[in-house]
Amino acid sequence: MKRRLAFVLVSVFAASVVGAAPAAAHGTDPAAPTKGPCAYTPTPDDPAARPVPLPRDPRHTPDRGTVDVLLRTNLGPIPLELDRAQAPCTVQSFVHLVRHRFYDRTICHRLTTYPTLLVLQCGDPSGTGSGGPGYRYGDELPTGLPPAPTDPTGERKVYARGVLAMANAGPDTNGSQFFLVYGNSALRPNYTIFGSVERPGLRTLDRVAAGGVTPTAEDPAPLDGPPARRTEIRKATVRR
Repeated sequence: MKRRLAFVLVSVFAASVVGAAPAAAHGTDPAAPTKGPCAYTPTPDDPAARPVPLPRDPRHTPDRGTVDVLLRTNLGPIPLELDRAQAPCTVQSFVHLVRHRFYDRTICHRLTTYPTLLVLQCGDPSGTGSGGPGYRYGDELPTGLPPAPTDPTGERKVYARGVLAMANAGPDTNGSQFFLVYGNSALRPNYTIFGSVERPGLRTLDRVAAGGVTPTAEDPAPLDGPPARRTEIRKATVRR
């Protein structure tokens, strides 16, 4: 399955599409979900881009406090603060992937520079935009986001600069890919927000964005594609 995040922009700016060794079987069903509230579900038809087990799924998912994660990139640090209360199952999965070094030595494969969509997308060890961890889990969607001033219908909301959110390929298809918002963006609230980028990370994101998107023979000035300044997550660590 092509794991690309479906971002629909306000029509004045056009439309854009953004979105393991197989997990161990549970009983006789290799696609059986874990038994806790997060129900992490193996995806044997969409195997992991890098071997990783399913996350733990305790009956009482931690839903208080924050977790600090540091992405060390070739262009500078990107410190993140994960919010367990906002998205407990997502934070639990992300921390699990960090601790299993799933994100180490990977690239951020997509930069968008549309006026209403300013994000860097990462989290696929294959670097293609189609890779994941070999499992999926449900959405933990945000509420109360302000309406995007560029959208008179009110359907799109503001994903503000500094937001950390999950990419997906449709409802309840979260895996490993995530996006970092470097400028206020207009999106339908279909993407789980699970934390924020701290100030030093925003400076790194600005450095990536300033380089623009890699040009192609067909489009010398694209607004969507691999960042011209190759962005490598050399190591991801949980700081506390």
